[in-house]
Amino acid sequence: MVSQHPEKDCGNDRKCFHNRKEMNCLSKQQRRNILIVAGLFLIAIIAGIVMLPQPEKHESIKAAMRDAVLHDENKINFFGFAVDPSLVSGYIVTAVLLLSALLLRIFAIPKFQMVPGKLQFLIEQWVGIFDSLAKTNSPHKNGALGAYIFGAGTYIFAGTMFELFGFQALTTEGHSISLPAPLANINGALCMGVLSYLFILSGGILVNKIKGVGKTLKEFSLPVSMTFRLFGALLSGMLTTELVYYYITLSFVLPVIVGVLFTVLHALIQAYVLTMLTSVYYGEVTEVSEKKPKKAKEQLPAEEAA
Repeated sequence: MVSQHPEKDCGNDRKCFHNRKEMNCLSKQQRRNILIVAGLFLIAIIAGIVMLPQPEKHESIKAAMRDAVLHDENKINFFGFAVDPSLVSGYIVTAVLLLSALLLRIFAIPKFQMVPGKLQFLIEQWVGIFDSLAKTNSPHKNGALGAYIFGAGTYIFAGTMFELFGFQALTTEGHSISLPAPLANINGALCMGVLSYLFILSGGILVNKIKGVGKTLKEFSLPVSMTFRLFGALLSGMLTTELVYYYITLSFVLPVIVGVLFTVLHALIQAYVLTMLTSVYYGEVTEVSEKKPKKAKEQLPAEEAA
């Protein structure tokens, strides 16, 4: 039976958990002591972070942020070649995605059932987002479109989230740096924008031949806008995170919040924006052009003809 006086049973550990009211068996003085100890411990940690001397930086914050934009320094050795770290990041992300797709195809997809499990549900939801986007914005010839925007969106999302893991690499000068997102380099973003534009152009040629080329070429600024929209969004998040991580006085809790917030939001938003723009413009250039019926020549009256 449950005791009617829980405060008298606090010496017995078993009786303290008989109901919710009896779980709080610590006296007010004990709780106050625990809070004081925890508060002192937290103050000591923060004071130590603030008072400890900052480690020597091999470059200033100005140089670090400049290199994040131009990538003219901090090269890493890749099979004897000094390359930009984002190139290695791109290779790693591509290899991981291809290996994951192979493993899913061999071990997971053959076991799919009518009632989906957790993994099957996640895969179907992720594929369904891009398939629905393709069918909504491009009712004509959307089979290849769904596959392309699925691949592009997955690469953008995975490539942006890759930065969150903070994998380290040594530069040619012996300094340790974190591998950036592949699309944080203007060249990577430009390749993604141009590739999407060429895919749109191929759809226009397939459906409308020469007219499709004309419809695509009139949007000549599309690859540039896609490139800088993608590059600018990812770069802003990277620069903010770089600024926060640079100062040790801000390296307690705040970098985790800032890094996760900017990285996850940019991964989701940019994957959606680029795939949506691609599907919208693809739908426009693949829209079947209806031929206007020729107007029949009006027959002149017999008197006027004479």
